[in-house]
Amino acid sequence: MEDDEDEPPLAVAITATVDHVISQPSDTFPPVGVTVITGYLGAGKSTLVNHILKTQHGKRIAVILNEFGEEIGVERAMINEGEEGGLVEEWVELDNGCICCTVKHSLVQALEQLVQRKERLDHILLETTGLANPAPLASVLWLDDQLESAVKLDSIITVIDAKNLRHQLNLHRDSSSFPEAYLQIAFADVVILNKVDQVMADDSGNILEELEKEIRDINSLASIIRSTRCQVELSKILDCQAYDASHVAHLEALLEQNKSLTTRELHDSGVRTLCICELKKIDLDKVRMWLEEILWDKKYGMDVYRCKGVLSIVNSDQLHTLQAVREIYEIVPARKWRTDESQLNKIVFIGKLLNEEVLYDSLRACTVDNY
Repeated sequence: MEDDEDEPPLAVAITATVDHVISQPSDTFPPVGVTVITGYLGAGKSTLVNHILKTQHGKRIAVILNEFGEEIGVERAMINEGEEGGLVEEWVELDNGCICCTVKHSLVQALEQLVQRKERLDHILLETTGLANPAPLASVLWLDDQLESAVKLDSIITVIDAKNLRHQLNLHRDSSSFPEAYLQIAFADVVILNKVDQVMADDSGNILEELEKEIRDINSLASIIRSTRCQVELSKILDCQAYDASHVAHLEALLEQNKSLTTRELHDSGVRTLCICELKKIDLDKVRMWLEEILWDKKYGMDVYRCKGVLSIVNSDQLHTLQAVREIYEIVPARKWRTDESQLNKIVFIGKLLNEEVLYDSLRACTVDNY
């Protein structure tokens, strides 16, 4: 039986849903973290969700199963279409305190209903059932004003079938198009390498190490968790704060690990991770224009999926963090630079057709020497 055919946990319908919804100002509590779960059909997404829903973890976790696919589009799915739209299926409550629902159209409406409930939520999980590429959804969740800071994107988790990953990656490795497996890995903050028991049962030697290397070649910023039937510790997948500027220590550690990454020795045009560094302080306005040329205008012909960095800005004693998902980016001050640290610009790019030399030269044009 495929993992995604697991029976759902027993649930009891919440009948008095109106009584549970009360008006709460969005600043009463800090934003609730939202984790997006993606992956191929059969990889184990539903198994992971059921593991969370059945575990006695003492947390109030809401699970949203969205059934909108590529044909509906994320933009429409995020729009609140009003009471006549039949947008949110019935909320159900489980015996461990979790609640779940199915959303067919407006994800925003479902999220608004969740954060207005009188019971304070610890976390929200969003399982994408028909959306191969999580980037548009992540972008809207990350910066959507309609949610009024009631929720925040915590991380993207990609569940991978260890036995079939190599086939999925090889499917279009030498073509101009790339399978969803590349995109799902490229956008992931956490990769769950599931069904490792099936790989080990084949006595395939170092195949798990080889698979992890392939994943890191695509996205070296993601943490990798091996699992059987998605039995993972919740502490490793919840509250990752992957998009939180205040979680700068983790970002700095990731960038330090990746500062030697290069594509100079590579001779293909696949999805890769690389890091560029610049010692000189940079001009914030010029960096914004530089990013917009790369992300929006595709000026240099590169297709950037994710971008993370720390920046040393001229006339500022603040370390700034950079985060980007596709065309959406954010640069914010995170903390003061310490006197004992090197104020180095470090930026990691994950994408396709990355041109390392062009990125270095164009970033150098943003330094203060170029006023």
